[in-house]
Amino acid sequence: MSTRAFVLALLSATPCAGSVEAGEERPRTEAGAVVPTGPVTAVSKGPATHLRLDDSLDDLLAHPAFAGFGRLLLPWDDRRYDHALPLRSIGSLLPYHSHVDPVVVVSALNRMVDDASVGRTIFYDIYTHAQRQAEPSRKDTGLFFFRGKPGAPFAIIAPGGGFQYVASLHEGFPYAVEISNRGYNAFVLKYRAGQGGAAATADLAAAVSHVFRNARSLGVATAGYSLWGSSAGARMVAAIGSHGTRRFGGSELPKPSALVTLYTGYSDLASTEPPTFVAVGDADGIAPPSIMEKRVAALRRAGTHVEYHKYPGVGHGFGLGVGTNAEGWVADAVRFWAKQIQREPVGADALALIGGQ
Repeated sequence: MSTRAFVLALLSATPCAGSVEAGEERPRTEAGAVVPTGPVTAVSKGPATHLRLDDSLDDLLAHPAFAGFGRLLLPWDDRRYDHALPLRSIGSLLPYHSHVDPVVVVSALNRMVDDASVGRTIFYDIYTHAQRQAEPSRKDTGLFFFRGKPGAPFAIIAPGGGFQYVASLHEGFPYAVEISNRGYNAFVLKYRAGQGGAAATADLAAAVSHVFRNARSLGVATAGYSLWGSSAGARMVAAIGSHGTRRFGGSELPKPSALVTLYTGYSDLASTEPPTFVAVGDADGIAPPSIMEKRVAALRRAGTHVEYHKYPGVGHGFGLGVGTNAEGWVADAVRFWAKQIQREPVGADALALIGGQ
């Protein structure tokens, strides 16, 4: 039996019976962590119980591992969900995306369940209580943390969704699992959806600033960090790479060591750009390769180091690309990032922590 078939068999087993509605959010600290207070409402699953493909959205939202922020796992901020929808049909919530593999999605969610079950904080606010009161839509933001090795560099991942929804389930959490499994620290950004690129990019700037401010307590190195984005998320990442975090309301910070940008039509160009990994499918009708290739050529003319991949037979929003010609691209992107870290003064020390990858 293949590894994927084995995982599928585990996830397809009969789920626990019963469920409850998602509870109210827990109080959040100014440092950003969601912390438990008071008794935990009885739910159908224990804190370490894995989700399965036949579990429902209600089971996901009611899972104690996600108490206080479960709704931020889901893509839409302004939509009522069918709580009976089985997780094996999760792709129906992501209309702009292709190749959504529910096995991959549920496995990534279960990685977070495992982390929560051993007491690790998996969700952090990026705005203070006062900032959320001043702008209530900021309550729909935060960072999900997938730990690598303490002191290793970090990546922040901005999923896509046309600025209408945030596809963390498909092109956020699965990326973070792959990155953290290689020893790096990875964060997935939940930004404000439905408010356009300006608000979303401001959230990314706030997220980078939050990680820099709290790097010691989070156990991450700020040198050699990278930003990863897909589709709309890639626009956000590229904008920060071009203009820096301060332009979008964040702190004055160094630019990332590397950008990873997938299937986007972003075309802006600054005088200096970070090294950039670019990937797209040749069947992408939303961000055609020709558009991306124009920017790749412009970056190269400006002296920017670029690695470009075009995958045959693959459409828009492919995520990890499991079962397609894009499968394995994350490993290529991590290698590209590692090469950029090596060029920095502290690069050798940072890479030594993760075995020189």
